Amino acid sequence: MMTTNAWIVMLLSVSSVLSLVSFCLYRVLSLPPVEMDDLKGPLEIDTRDTTDTD
Repeated sequence: MMTTNAWIVMLLSVSSVLSLVSFCLYRVLSLPPVEMDDLKGPLEIDTRDTTDTD
């Protein structure tokens, strides 16, 4: 059987993880929207592996 101390430790650990996840989700989801002009695409790098395929 679990003792009272084990229940306390389990509840504290589960509540701390849930609090951290909730805080992180709130921070990410409350960011302002990003305009499409602000997004940067990948660099145009020619690797020359698609021009002469066998």
